[in-house]
Amino acid sequence: DEVEVLLERLENDEGMVVLSKEKAAQRQNWEKIVGVFKGDGLIKGKVRSVVKGGLMVNVGVEAFLPASQIDIVPPKDLQQFVNNTYDFKIVKINEDRKNVVLSRREIIEQERSDKRQTFLSGVNIGDKIVGTVKNITDFGAFVDLDGIDGLLHVTDMSWARLNHPSELIKVGQQLTVQVLDINKEKERVSLGLKQMQSNPWDKIEERFPVGQKVAGKVTNLMPYGAFVQIEDGVEGLIHVSELSWTKRVARPSDVLTLGQQIEEIVLGVNKDEQKI
Repeated sequence: DEVEVLLERLENDEGMVVLSKEKAAQRQNWEKIVGVFKGDGLIKGKVRSVVKGGLMVNVGVEAFLPASQIDIVPPKDLQQFVNNTYDFKIVKINEDRKNVVLSRREIIEQERSDKRQTFLSGVNIGDKIVGTVKNITDFGAFVDLDGIDGLLHVTDMSWARLNHPSELIKVGQQLTVQVLDINKEKERVSLGLKQMQSNPWDKIEERFPVGQKVAGKVTNLMPYGAFVQIEDGVEGLIHVSELSWTKRVARPSDVLTLGQQIEEIVLGVNKDEQKI
Protein backbone atom coordinates (compact mmCIF):
# COMPACT_ATOMS: atom_id res chain seq x y z
CA ASP A 1 0.00 0.00 0.00
CA GLU A 2 0.99 3.58 -0.60
CA VAL A 3 0.17 5.72 2.43
CA GLU A 4 0.49 9.38 3.37
CA VAL A 5 2.85 9.88 6.31
CA LEU A 6 4.17 12.81 8.28
CA LEU A 7 7.94 13.20 8.49
CA GLU A 8 8.58 13.65 12.22
CA ARG A 9 12.41 13.35 12.34
CA LEU A 10 15.04 12.76 9.70
CA GLU A 11 17.12 10.68 12.07
CA ASN A 12 16.62 9.18 15.51
CA ASP A 13 19.19 7.67 17.88
CA GLU A 14 19.36 4.58 15.69
CA GLY A 15 19.76 6.59 12.48
CA MET A 16 16.20 5.84 11.29
CA VAL A 17 13.75 8.26 9.66
CA VAL A 18 10.74 8.69 12.02
CA LEU A 19 7.31 8.76 10.28
CA SER A 20 3.68 8.89 11.48
CA LYS A 21 0.62 7.80 9.52
CA GLU A 22 -1.70 8.91 12.35
CA LYS A 23 -0.29 12.42 12.50
CA ALA A 24 -0.50 12.69 8.71
CA ALA A 25 -4.23 11.86 8.93
CA GLN A 26 -4.67 14.44 11.71
CA ARG A 27 -2.87 17.09 9.64
CA GLN A 28 -5.01 16.32 6.58
CA ASN A 29 -8.19 16.45 8.65
CA TRP A 30 -7.18 19.76 10.15
CA GLU A 31 -6.38 21.23 6.73
CA LYS A 32 -9.80 20.04 5.56
CA ILE A 33 -11.46 21.77 8.57
CA VAL A 34 -9.59 25.02 7.83
CA GLY A 35 -10.71 24.79 4.18
CA VAL A 36 -14.34 24.29 5.19
CA PHE A 37 -14.12 27.17 7.69
CA LYS A 38 -12.79 29.50 4.99
CA GLY A 39 -15.60 28.33 2.68
CA ASP A 40 -19.28 28.05 3.72
CA GLY A 41 -18.38 26.48 7.08
CA LEU A 42 -20.91 23.63 6.69
CA ILE A 43 -19.88 20.12 7.75
CA LYS A 44 -21.46 16.84 8.85
CA GLY A 45 -20.52 15.32 12.18
CA LYS A 46 -21.44 12.62 14.67
CA VAL A 47 -22.11 13.47 18.31
CA ARG A 48 -19.71 11.45 20.49
CA SER A 49 -20.45 12.42 24.08
CA VAL A 50 -21.90 14.89 26.57
CA VAL A 51 -19.34 17.15 28.25
CA LYS A 52 -19.60 20.14 30.58
CA GLY A 53 -21.41 22.93 28.74
CA GLY A 54 -22.29 20.99 25.59
CA LEU A 55 -21.38 18.10 23.30
CA MET A 56 -18.24 16.68 21.69
CA VAL A 57 -18.65 16.02 17.97
CA ASN A 58 -16.44 14.16 15.51
CA VAL A 59 -16.13 16.09 12.24
CA GLY A 60 -12.86 14.42 11.25
CA VAL A 61 -11.34 16.06 14.31
CA GLU A 62 -12.85 16.48 17.78
CA ALA A 63 -15.05 19.58 17.94
CA PHE A 64 -17.09 21.28 20.67
CA LEU A 65 -20.77 22.15 20.33
CA PRO A 66 -21.92 24.54 23.13
CA ALA A 67 -25.36 23.73 24.60
CA SER A 68 -26.60 27.20 23.54
CA GLN A 69 -25.82 26.33 19.90
CA ILE A 70 -27.62 22.96 19.74
CA ASP A 71 -31.09 24.35 18.95
CA ILE A 72 -33.09 27.60 18.98
CA VAL A 73 -34.33 26.68 22.46
CA PRO A 74 -31.45 24.99 24.38
CA PRO A 75 -32.57 21.39 25.17
CA LYS A 76 -32.59 20.09 28.74
CA ASP A 77 -31.57 16.51 27.85
CA LEU A 78 -28.29 16.48 25.89
CA GLN A 79 -28.02 12.67 25.97
CA GLN A 80 -30.67 12.37 23.23
CA PHE A 81 -28.15 13.72 20.66
CA VAL A 82 -25.35 11.20 21.33
CA ASN A 83 -24.52 8.89 18.36
CA ASN A 84 -26.67 10.96 15.99
CA THR A 85 -25.30 12.66 12.88
CA TYR A 86 -26.22 16.28 12.07
CA ASP A 87 -25.19 19.19 9.86
CA PHE A 88 -23.12 21.82 11.65
CA LYS A 89 -21.51 25.15 10.93
CA ILE A 90 -17.93 25.78 12.03
CA VAL A 91 -18.07 29.13 13.86
CA LYS A 92 -14.57 29.28 15.37
CA ILE A 93 -11.21 27.54 15.04
CA ASN A 94 -7.97 27.95 16.95
CA GLU A 95 -4.94 26.90 14.88
CA ASP A 96 -2.53 26.73 17.84
CA ARG A 97 -4.72 24.66 20.12
CA LYS A 98 -6.45 22.82 17.28
CA ASN A 99 -9.83 23.76 18.79
CA VAL A 100 -13.04 23.74 16.72
CA VAL A 101 -16.36 25.26 17.86
CA LEU A 102 -19.59 24.32 16.07
CA SER A 103 -23.16 25.58 15.84
CA ARG A 104 -26.28 23.69 14.80
CA ARG A 105 -28.54 26.56 15.84
CA GLU A 106 -27.24 28.84 13.06
CA ILE A 107 -28.25 26.26 10.43
CA ILE A 108 -31.74 25.88 11.93
CA GLU A 109 -32.18 29.66 12.11
CA GLN A 110 -31.09 30.05 8.49
CA GLU A 111 -33.53 27.32 7.38
CA ARG A 112 -36.35 29.05 9.27
CA SER A 113 -35.38 32.40 7.75
CA ASP A 114 -35.43 30.88 4.24
CA LYS A 115 -38.83 29.32 4.95
CA ARG A 116 -40.15 32.67 6.23
CA GLN A 117 -39.01 34.47 3.08
CA THR A 118 -40.53 31.76 0.86
CA PHE A 119 -43.80 31.95 2.80
CA LEU A 120 -43.98 35.76 2.77
CA SER A 121 -43.25 35.96 -0.95
CA GLY A 122 -46.04 33.50 -1.77
CA VAL A 123 -48.87 34.42 0.63
CA ASN A 124 -51.59 37.01 0.06
CA ILE A 125 -54.27 38.65 2.23
CA GLY A 126 -57.39 36.49 2.08
CA ASP A 127 -55.50 33.20 1.61
CA LYS A 128 -56.64 30.20 3.64
CA ILE A 129 -53.71 28.33 5.22
CA VAL A 130 -53.14 25.52 7.72
CA GLY A 131 -51.10 26.10 10.87
CA THR A 132 -50.42 24.57 14.28
CA VAL A 133 -51.17 26.35 17.57
CA LYS A 134 -47.76 26.97 19.16
CA ASN A 135 -48.55 29.16 22.15
CA ILE A 136 -51.66 30.60 23.84
CA THR A 137 -51.76 33.97 25.64
CA ASP A 138 -54.56 36.09 27.17
CA PHE A 139 -54.84 38.18 23.99
CA GLY A 140 -54.70 35.36 21.43
CA ALA A 141 -52.58 32.54 20.06
CA PHE A 142 -49.40 32.19 18.01
CA VAL A 143 -49.78 29.80 15.10
CA ASP A 144 -46.76 28.12 13.44
CA LEU A 145 -47.09 28.47 9.66
CA ASP A 146 -44.06 26.30 8.81
CA GLY A 147 -41.25 28.62 9.90
CA ILE A 148 -43.14 31.83 10.65
CA ASP A 149 -45.46 32.60 13.56
CA GLY A 150 -48.82 34.20 12.83
CA LEU A 151 -50.93 35.97 15.47
CA LEU A 152 -54.52 34.89 15.86
CA HIS A 153 -56.10 37.59 18.05
CA VAL A 154 -58.84 36.56 20.48
CA THR A 155 -61.28 38.95 18.75
CA ASP A 156 -60.75 37.07 15.46
CA MET A 157 -61.28 33.58 16.90
CA SER A 158 -65.04 33.39 17.20
CA TRP A 159 -68.15 35.41 16.45
CA ALA A 160 -69.36 34.37 19.92
CA ARG A 161 -68.05 35.88 23.18
CA LEU A 162 -64.75 34.34 24.36
CA ASN A 163 -63.33 35.02 27.81
CA HIS A 164 -60.03 33.29 27.00
CA PRO A 165 -58.55 31.68 23.84
CA SER A 166 -58.13 28.35 25.69
CA GLU A 167 -61.94 27.97 25.68
CA LEU A 168 -61.76 27.33 21.93
CA ILE A 169 -58.28 26.06 21.00
CA LYS A 170 -55.35 24.17 22.53
CA VAL A 171 -51.57 23.97 21.93
CA GLY A 172 -50.68 21.49 19.17
CA GLN A 173 -54.07 21.81 17.46
CA GLN A 174 -54.14 22.20 13.67
CA LEU A 175 -56.24 25.09 12.38
CA THR A 176 -57.31 26.34 8.98
CA VAL A 177 -57.12 30.12 9.20
CA GLN A 178 -57.44 33.12 6.91
CA VAL A 179 -54.65 35.68 6.37
CA LEU A 180 -56.01 39.09 7.46
CA ASP A 181 -52.86 41.20 7.23
CA ILE A 182 -49.17 40.86 6.25
CA ASN A 183 -46.20 43.04 7.22
CA LYS A 184 -43.31 41.71 5.15
CA GLU A 185 -40.69 44.05 6.66
CA LYS A 186 -41.47 43.06 10.25
CA GLU A 187 -42.32 39.47 9.20
CA ARG A 188 -45.72 39.66 10.91
CA VAL A 189 -48.87 37.87 9.83
CA SER A 190 -52.34 38.46 11.33
CA LEU A 191 -54.76 35.55 11.15
CA GLY A 192 -58.50 35.02 11.53
CA LEU A 193 -60.48 31.92 12.48
CA LYS A 194 -64.00 33.34 12.68
CA GLN A 195 -63.60 34.64 9.10
CA MET A 196 -63.73 30.99 7.98
CA GLN A 197 -67.44 31.06 8.89
CA SER A 198 -70.15 33.41 7.66
CA ASN A 199 -70.77 36.52 9.74
CA PRO A 200 -73.89 35.89 11.87
CA TRP A 201 -74.70 39.62 11.67
CA ASP A 202 -75.31 39.37 7.92
CA LYS A 203 -79.08 39.56 7.23
CA ILE A 204 -79.62 40.01 11.00
CA GLU A 205 -82.72 42.21 10.44
CA GLU A 206 -84.35 39.42 8.41
CA ARG A 207 -83.68 36.72 11.02
CA PHE A 208 -84.62 38.84 14.02
CA PRO A 209 -87.17 41.47 12.96
CA VAL A 210 -88.44 44.03 15.48
CA GLY A 211 -91.33 42.61 17.49
CA GLN A 212 -90.23 38.96 17.16
CA LYS A 213 -90.13 36.77 20.25
CA VAL A 214 -86.78 34.96 20.68
CA ALA A 215 -85.29 32.56 23.21
CA GLY A 216 -81.80 33.10 24.60
CA LYS A 217 -79.27 32.43 27.34
CA VAL A 218 -78.04 35.07 29.79
CA THR A 219 -74.28 35.41 29.18
CA ASN A 220 -73.33 38.52 31.16
CA LEU A 221 -74.88 40.72 33.84
CA MET A 222 -73.86 44.38 34.05
CA PRO A 223 -75.25 47.21 36.24
CA TYR A 224 -77.03 48.69 33.18
CA GLY A 225 -78.53 45.45 31.81
CA ALA A 226 -78.19 41.82 30.78
CA PHE A 227 -76.54 40.36 27.67
CA VAL A 228 -78.42 37.45 26.11
CA GLN A 229 -77.09 35.10 23.43
CA ILE A 230 -79.83 34.38 20.88
CA GLU A 231 -77.58 32.37 18.51
CA ASP A 232 -73.86 31.61 18.11
CA GLY A 233 -72.05 34.94 17.81
CA VAL A 234 -75.13 37.10 18.37
CA GLU A 235 -75.83 38.73 21.72
CA GLY A 236 -78.53 41.27 22.50
CA LEU A 237 -78.83 43.67 25.43
CA ILE A 238 -81.86 43.85 27.69
CA HIS A 239 -81.57 47.25 29.37
CA VAL A 240 -82.29 47.28 33.11
CA SER A 241 -85.37 49.43 32.38
CA GLU A 242 -86.78 46.67 30.10
CA LEU A 243 -86.71 43.92 32.74
CA SER A 244 -90.02 44.63 34.49
CA TRP A 245 -93.21 46.71 34.12
CA THR A 246 -94.13 46.50 37.77
CA LYS A 247 -91.06 46.66 39.97
CA ARG A 248 -88.06 48.96 39.92
CA VAL A 249 -85.00 46.74 39.23
CA ALA A 250 -81.80 48.08 40.81
CA ARG A 251 -79.52 45.40 39.36
CA PRO A 252 -80.23 42.84 36.61
CA SER A 253 -78.78 40.15 38.92
CA ASP A 254 -81.83 40.69 41.21
CA VAL A 255 -84.02 39.27 38.42
CA LEU A 256 -81.75 37.06 36.28
CA THR A 257 -78.89 34.59 36.73
CA LEU A 258 -75.98 33.71 34.43
CA GLY A 259 -76.79 30.81 32.11
CA GLN A 260 -80.56 31.25 32.59
CA GLN A 261 -82.72 30.49 29.53
CA ILE A 262 -85.26 33.29 28.96
CA GLU A 263 -87.64 34.59 26.31
CA GLU A 264 -87.46 38.18 25.09
CA ILE A 265 -88.76 40.46 22.33
CA VAL A 266 -86.62 42.30 19.74
CA LEU A 267 -86.99 46.08 20.24
CA GLY A 268 -84.35 47.27 17.79
CA VAL A 269 -81.51 46.04 15.54
CA ASN A 270 -78.36 47.95 14.51
CA LYS A 271 -76.35 45.82 12.07
CA ASP A 272 -73.47 48.32 11.67
CA GLU A 273 -72.81 48.52 15.41
CA GLN A 274 -73.71 44.83 15.88
CA LYS A 275 -76.25 45.68 18.56
CA ILE A 276 -79.71 44.25 19.31
